[in-house]
Amino acid sequence: MAKGTNERITENIVRDTLRNLGYYEPNNGITIEEQKSEIAKVKALLSKSSKNQKGNSGYPEFIISNKLDPNFLIVFECKPDTKKHASFKLDKPVDFAVDGAIHYAKHLSEKYTVLAIAISGTTLDSLKISNYIFPSENTPYKELVNEHGHQVTEILPFEDYYRLSSFDPEVAKKRHSDLISFSRELHEFIWAKAKVSEEDKPLLVSGTLIALMNNSFQKTYSSLNSDDIQEAWINAIKKELNKAEIPQGKKDTMIQPYTAIAVHPNLGKPDTKTAIEYPDGVFKELIDRINENVWPFISIYHDFDVVGQFYGEFLKYTAGDKKALGIVLTPKHIAELFSLIANVHKDDIVLDICAGTGGFLISAMQHMLKTAVTEEERLDIKKNRLIGIENSPKMFALAASNMILRGDGKANLHQGSCFDEAITASIKKSKPTVGMLNPPYSQSKSDAELHELYFVKHMLDLLQKGATGIAIIPMNCVISPHLAKQELLNKHTLKAVMTMPIELFYPVGAPTCIVVFEAHTPHLKAHKKTWFGYWREDGYMKTKHLGRIDLNNKWSSIRDRWIESYRNNEIHPGESVSAHVTADDEWVAEAYLETDYSTITKNDFEKVVRDYAVFKMLNEVN
Repeated sequence: MAKGTNERITENIVRDTLRNLGYYEPNNGITIEEQKSEIAKVKALLSKSSKNQKGNSGYPEFIISNKLDPNFLIVFECKPDTKKHASFKLDKPVDFAVDGAIHYAKHLSEKYTVLAIAISGTTLDSLKISNYIFPSENTPYKELVNEHGHQVTEILPFEDYYRLSSFDPEVAKKRHSDLISFSRELHEFIWAKAKVSEEDKPLLVSGTLIALMNNSFQKTYSSLNSDDIQEAWINAIKKELNKAEIPQGKKDTMIQPYTAIAVHPNLGKPDTKTAIEYPDGVFKELIDRINENVWPFISIYHDFDVVGQFYGEFLKYTAGDKKALGIVLTPKHIAELFSLIANVHKDDIVLDICAGTGGFLISAMQHMLKTAVTEEERLDIKKNRLIGIENSPKMFALAASNMILRGDGKANLHQGSCFDEAITASIKKSKPTVGMLNPPYSQSKSDAELHELYFVKHMLDLLQKGATGIAIIPMNCVISPHLAKQELLNKHTLKAVMTMPIELFYPVGAPTCIVVFEAHTPHLKAHKKTWFGYWREDGYMKTKHLGRIDLNNKWSSIRDRWIESYRNNEIHPGESVSAHVTADDEWVAEAYLETDYSTITKNDFEKVVRDYAVFKMLNEVN
């Protein structure tokens, strides 16, 4: 049925508004389609979306897609009469703007995050505008709100729509879930088609992300043949590194791990068998997948250790006992917790002497940037206030790439032993105010293997007086007698110890705790009790394919309660307690908590017994 003249007026108003907001600017990566789509996935999803329920195709007035994030769509549905803006039950898509926008968005949300916009009226002054976000097919839609929680009732520039939609909690949660699923799929693809070694897989991902930062490479790689793409890839990485204000020696150290990938035979010209499935080669297919699934994510969610996520996923598939690797990556929500415990701000200088993929530094940077007011302060944080050390050259490359992808911070990354005297001297000059640490977890506790507490002590020694040092370490470090405990207390004050969930590092079994110290004030001279928190339940649950996730959205409230309790030294029965401790004591909440036995049930008792049995099995005390 032909559209009425008045509806064309509404469409013209929308089109003019979009033009004024820059949607039609050339080379901006935005595509606007009207009452049709050439996107195969969109056509398939709308093939039976007719509003009159006849089973035919139906299309909204405008469909907006973009190159930055192919999984995000904006749709507009227009009506001339403001009285036809929305029905009472929102179930009349033929006659009402909101109903129609929701109708189409529901179909598209099976594969996309969709922003549905309903417009009614024939003059700018009379327009009614409603904006709805559809995070996914299985998540209820909601009205779009701005940073202050107010409903959006106007048409916004694309960048604002994308930002507000991306940071919707449900959208962010879905994107995180999608990234985890993709990391597993990518592992399978690399393993089956490229035969790249386990330790080189995360380098393949991080190097590709850096290469995609290069505009020339991103625009031209799809047209390159399989003989040239590896050289173009490594050259793009070198160009991005050359833009960085860092010493040439560090650039050389970082580029070295990527050079082997650049000549890997399985990523070059495909053999006869591979060419049938991937005529342009496996490498181009891999870059395409990362460009579509990871690049949009990393360009928006700056607080997420994307490279660490892939490293952790790939680590699951290494041969042998994963725990024996001594590598335990810190979950994102725990990195966030460290920044809140330290209460980092724009004037802090944050140090991580075992940086890994840079998760602590990334989290700290985001929290510090929130307290910055000027662009000068933001640049100062990125350039001068994040310091990391990583011993492994390949891991150093991952950490450096992680920081580069967030706009800086790599200038103060050091490759080498954290006990190296030259590195130590350089860091002391910076006078760090906060230390964050997840040290290598030793296994045998032999003389040849450095105890985790000596890493903690070394970190604290590098901080300035009064600084806060935080570490997450195996539980047996604070229970078992050890000379390092006395050495720590001789120079530093043990402020707090928090018992963490037993399966925090699932699937690696490592019962842990967080220790918080005040640097360079001897424990006895401080004359302070140590605060102990029993933080066993973080709301995360194990799932079959995604590991431990915040399935029921409990983490934010649990986190806020923990932090408030810690900052105020609150005492709650069964949850927290304060006690004077020495090096001979157990530094663990369970040793000092008082239990209200009148509230204990049979289930509580059985759970404690199970937890203790698991603890003993995974963490034997010699």
